Amino acid sequence: MKDLTSTERLMKMFSLMQSSTKRLTINELATLFGVSRRTIFRDLNKLEAIGLPITHDAVDGYGVMKEFRIPPIQFNPKELSTLMVGIQFVKAQVNQSLSEDATMVESKIRQVINPDMRAFMDLMSQRMVIDPTMTFQSEKQKGGDWYMLSGAIASQKTVTFSYQNKKGVNEVRKVDPYLLVFYTDHWNLIGYSHERNSVRNYILEKAKNLVVLEESYTPKVEIDAKALIFDSERMETMVQVYVSKKALKRFSANLPTKIIKQTTQQAKKIKVEFRFDDLDYLNNWLLQFGPDVEILSPKELIQKREVVLKTMLKTNPVSDS
Repeated sequence: MKDLTSTERLMKMFSLMQSSTKRLTINELATLFGVSRRTIFRDLNKLEAIGLPITHDAVDGYGVMKEFRIPPIQFNPKELSTLMVGIQFVKAQVNQSLSEDATMVESKIRQVINPDMRAFMDLMSQRMVIDPTMTFQSEKQKGGDWYMLSGAIASQKTVTFSYQNKKGVNEVRKVDPYLLVFYTDHWNLIGYSHERNSVRNYILEKAKNLVVLEESYTPKVEIDAKALIFDSERMETMVQVYVSKKALKRFSANLPTKIIKQTTQQAKKIKVEFRFDDLDYLNNWLLQFGPDVEILSPKELIQKREVVLKTMLKTNPVSDS
C-alpha cells in the first residue's frame, strides 16, 4: 500500500482499524502501509483532529471505539448523483486542501450508505469527470489559509496578516473578515480594513503569516454576499474591452466581477464595461481568450498586456551552424 496518497492512506487506515478484531501497533501499520513510524503517528493525529474516536492501549496499540457506529444515511440515486457532482467539482479544483477534504468527505459518505448506493457511488466516481483539464493536468496549490479564516468569520474575530501591495511591498494588515470567495483557481477575502477604514478585497495567495486575534468585531456594513462581491465603489478601476460574440457567453459566465454595461459595437464584437481592482490578475485572466478580447482601457492594463506579450515572444537567437 506504499503507493497510496496521504488521503487514501488515512481512509484505509481508519477503515482497517474499525473492522479489525484486534488493535494494531504502530509497527504493524507502518509495515502494512510502507511508511515510517513517524508518518503513522502524524496520520493518527490527523484522524483524531477531525473527531474520529481513535483509542490507544500502551501494550496492544491503536483501534477505533467499539461503540462507534454511524447509522446508514438514505439517499436516492438523484440525490447521490448531485452530491457526486459537487464532490467531483471540488476535487478538480487546484486548491490542494479543498481537493483532499473532498476526497475525505467522499470516503465518509461511502462508509454510511447502504451497499447498493455504495456500488452506485463507486460507479459514478469512476465514470463522472468534472473539468478534465483541471482534474488531470493542473498542479495543486496551497491557496492560502481559507480554513483558518472561515473559523475567524464564524466567530467574528479580527485577523492580521502580511500582504503584498501593488508595488510588491509587504505590509501588515488588520482586517475584520466578512466573506470568503473562491474564483476558479484562488481564494479571496473580503473584509473591513482597519488601515483604510473601508471594505477591501484581498487575494489569499498574497496574505502571509495569518493570525486570528482574540479581538471580536461587529460588522460595519450589512453582510450581503452579492453586494460585497460586486461593490462598484470597492472595485476602483473601470475596464472596457471588446469581446467577440462567440466568446461572450464564456467571458460573461467566468468574469470575476459584475458587468456594468455591454453594447453591440460591430457585427461580431460587444463592448463590455466593468470595474476591477487587481489589474495584474485581470491581465493574466484575459489571456485565456486570446484575440477574442481586445482591451480598450485603462491605459495601465494595455501596457501590462504589452509587457506580457513581449515577454512571451522573447526567443533566444538560433545559430545557423
